[in-house]
Amino acid sequence: MSTFGVTDCIGTLGAIAIVAAYAALQSGLWNSEQLRYSMCNAVGSALILVSLAFDPNWPSIFIEGFWLGISVFGLFRAFVKRPR
Repeated sequence: MSTFGVTDCIGTLGAIAIVAAYAALQSGLWNSEQLRYSMCNAVGSALILVSLAFDPNWPSIFIEGFWLGISVFGLFRAFVKRPR
């Protein structure tokens, strides 16, 4: 039987952040061009990557790395489109 440690909690918080962002998008509360959508996804994937650093799973590292990269690109676009 395994234990649920601190890194598991960190990864779970990341998963919650990503699912919450997706739920907000699908329900129409957020749109994909909003800063908060990309920020929530970036933070979520970063937290999952932290947990994966302690218990590696290469396919998950791969997908979360891309998720983080795409979210950072979305953050960049959101900052560029912001009114000054």
